[in-house]
Amino acid sequence: MTDILSVFADPTAWAALVTLMVMEVVLGIDNLIFISILSNKLPEGQRQKVRRVGISLALILRLVLLSTIAWIVGLTAPLIDLGWVGPVGEEGHPAFETAFSWRDLILIAGGLFLVWKATNEIHHSLDPQPTTDIYDKKAPIAANFAGAIVQIILLDIVFSIDSILTAVGMTEHLPIMILAVVVAVGLMMLAADPLARFIGRNPTVVMLALGFLLMIGAVLIADGFGVHVPKGYIYGAMAFSALVESLNMAARRAQKKAPGQSGPQ
Repeated sequence: MTDILSVFADPTAWAALVTLMVMEVVLGIDNLIFISILSNKLPEGQRQKVRRVGISLALILRLVLLSTIAWIVGLTAPLIDLGWVGPVGEEGHPAFETAFSWRDLILIAGGLFLVWKATNEIHHSLDPQPTTDIYDKKAPIAANFAGAIVQIILLDIVFSIDSILTAVGMTEHLPIMILAVVVAVGLMMLAADPLARFIGRNPTVVMLALGFLLMIGAVLIADGFGVHVPKGYIYGAMAFSALVESLNMAARRAQKKAPGQSGPQ
């Protein structure tokens, strides 16, 4: 207890806590978008439950991983070395990594899954012919719920490892990491239902969110191969796209309210 109080008595610890909470919230946006889109595919009575379970699992996974920080840090150690040197970049370094750690492999697998899932959802949105999948309304609700939870767990693992490695890189104090993670996941829990309802009411936002997931999946794959894209660029692009879409939504609402206008044909 004394050690914890001494940590929070340091002003730099509070600065690290605030910074880390912001970073964890930003990293949690990706996870929240995925859970919202996935839960909206379920019957109405199952949606809130799957969101609660998914976000709770995200918190549990993060806390479990925080208790094994030494093991998590060890995931960055090289596991496989292909011994191949790819194209050389501007500074004379290989453009791609030839040695892969567990973290790299997990990021690549998670990125491929996100790209596949987003592409599959875009296909279902554009294809007028209904197809049968785990979300088909003819399938048992239990199977739908279980399928959603399995997919959420898979992405929770990827995002949780990324989140914890970010926390480890910003502070060495475990209480700060735990508090930042709990606060960030708590905010995710509060934002889950409003975000899911907003996405469900606006089909164009669904397509935009799927585009975000495609971009995030591609960035995860690139990160796994050693091509690091600054997070600021990613979230800056997402914020700009969201701003443009909000202007489009405002324009559509104004057009519907205009006298003699019945909206776009």
